[in-house]
Amino acid sequence: MAHTPESILEQLQKRNFAPVYFLQGDEPFYIDQISDYIEANALQEHEKGFNQVVIYGKDVDVATVLLQAKRFPMMSDRSVVIVKEAQSILDIEKEEGTKQLEAYLKNPLPSTILVFAYKHKTLDGRKSLSKVFAQHSVMLTTKKLYDNQVPAWVNNYLKTKNVKSTPQAVQHLSEFIGSDLSRLANEIDKLLLNLKPGQTIDEKVVLENVGISKEYNIFELQAAIIAQDVLKANRIVNYFEANPKNNPLIPNIGMLFSFFTKLLSLHAAADKSDAGLKKLLGQQAWKLKEFQHAMRVYPIARVVDIIHFIREADLQSKGISGGDMSEADTLRELMFKILHPVPKTLAV
Repeated sequence: MAHTPESILEQLQKRNFAPVYFLQGDEPFYIDQISDYIEANALQEHEKGFNQVVIYGKDVDVATVLLQAKRFPMMSDRSVVIVKEAQSILDIEKEEGTKQLEAYLKNPLPSTILVFAYKHKTLDGRKSLSKVFAQHSVMLTTKKLYDNQVPAWVNNYLKTKNVKSTPQAVQHLSEFIGSDLSRLANEIDKLLLNLKPGQTIDEKVVLENVGISKEYNIFELQAAIIAQDVLKANRIVNYFEANPKNNPLIPNIGMLFSFFTKLLSLHAAADKSDAGLKKLLGQQAWKLKEFQHAMRVYPIARVVDIIHFIREADLQSKGISGGDMSEADTLRELMFKILHPVPKTLAV
């Protein structure tokens, strides 16, 4: 049976513990969430001293892990063994280590909760160890969310906190922070500390609490581009140059790329009615008027050119081209190309 983070946490909250958990994959948020829950809640505080062990994969081999797992609890019904960074266990996929693990998995000590936090990679699903884990443990494989899945995740996370939010606030959180769920959860949790009882999270709350300057941020730069406000765009670029840590170039270029590729898809849409465009925009449907204005300002041929300029800037930002241009110079050049189209008769 396929397990999800939600189904595993639901069983843990009911205190239905399994003998072995194998948590693997590219998204560490869920791996940490589940292993941290077990570490905090499987035992009473007075039981943890003798019965809870947290070890790191780089410090142990399979035999050491199983030695801990085979210990009987003292003055408790169960013991807990958590292996963090389990992907670093040197012999976990070697023949002898595999044999030892498979033997234990087929006959685990019922009083032990053994947790493997196997981050940023997965076992080879074709090999026997992965198959035995799948059959004899609670096995979870996590994947990074795609950018278009992040707003829904933010909505669900806020619902678990019983907090209301506006679509604009959710989109800003998703676009500014991105698909790093651990960082997203951390920023939202910090934001909630400053929230008044019953207060809705709106755009203003996000801008004030997640380190985004109200006047100088990527959203305002995007708005300046749509409005073709050259002066404001340059002011924002200058602000970014003075505050590089809070305004890294690569994610900002990524957000501009996302905006203009979305604009290109709207230009190419067969159904350009409000309903048709909203369907294409999905979670960004509330931005319909903004996109419609951008479509008028930037016709499809211009959008294609701009996407090409953004790709060039992306290569420059990664040192692949552009020589020793600074991040600010790269962004400044990109703004010039976007806001000052070269007439076709003058183009070289």
